[in-house]
Amino acid sequence: MNKDDTDASRHLHDEGQPGNVVTGEAGELAGQASLWGNAWKFLRKSPFFIVGSFLLLVLLLMAVVPQLFARGIDPRACSLSDSRQPPSAAHWFGTDIQGCDYYANVIYGARISLSIGVLSVVGILVVGVLIGALAGYFGGVTDSILARFTDVFFGIPLLLGALILLTVTAQRTIFTVSLALVAFGWMTAMRLVRSSVIAIKHSEYVQAAQALGASTYRILVRHILPNALAPVIIYATISIGVFIAAEATLTFLGIGLQAPEISWGLQINLGQNVFLTSPYLVLFPAGFLSVTVLAFIMLGDALRDALDPKRN
Repeated sequence: MNKDDTDASRHLHDEGQPGNVVTGEAGELAGQASLWGNAWKFLRKSPFFIVGSFLLLVLLLMAVVPQLFARGIDPRACSLSDSRQPPSAAHWFGTDIQGCDYYANVIYGARISLSIGVLSVVGILVVGVLIGALAGYFGGVTDSILARFTDVFFGIPLLLGALILLTVTAQRTIFTVSLALVAFGWMTAMRLVRSSVIAIKHSEYVQAAQALGASTYRILVRHILPNALAPVIIYATISIGVFIAAEATLTFLGIGLQAPEISWGLQINLGQNVFLTSPYLVLFPAGFLSVTVLAFIMLGDALRDALDPKRN
């Protein structure tokens, strides 16, 4: 064996040493920490992030402890004699058709709307990340089958698919509405994860882990997914607002939640019939819905700018 062959063998042997893999993992973790550290420095100065976070904090407080905002008023304490009273000092947002305090109803509606948005996004992340990671990592026949499976769902619009599914559902609750939105809303998350995994799986630290016999689960969870989730997190943040608006749209069409649930979509649906004489029954829940969607979109835009590699 000549000198060059000996040097090449020694180089290949050194690449396979556990110490080098540890060094690669340390570099990988340092890169992730640097990415998120720089992102946080940017976010602290971003007006979109500051305003969006403030709005989201208020909305979360409304959802978790509505009593802080509703002045101890029971949203289900109604009197038909007070039906459709205009906004006043006694009833800040007026009263609805049943004579319930509308301010309290709008405040309590935040819990249902935010719950559906969060549950839907958690669902699409679980399904989208799982299918996207498997398709991107294994490639070949697995990728082709999962990609065609995704294309089938991509051909069905979100609202249309959810409407059809909820039409045949006997009872429409928070979980059934969220499930319908997840069933027809996970495809974009899948494609984002798939493309990121394909780009990352050929990295040196991934190949080193494969050479040392690391399991597929460890490679995906420990090495690939942490570096592939940034675009999915941005998408998920924006999607919470989108799913909240989708639930309100379905409920407005009479296919979403059903009474006695309290949600902004139900309030808009009930108020549409008397909009000309009592427009506040639509405007107040619609205003809160718009602010909620805006808050999540602002957070998503801020995250996108913070995690943009071109910014650095």
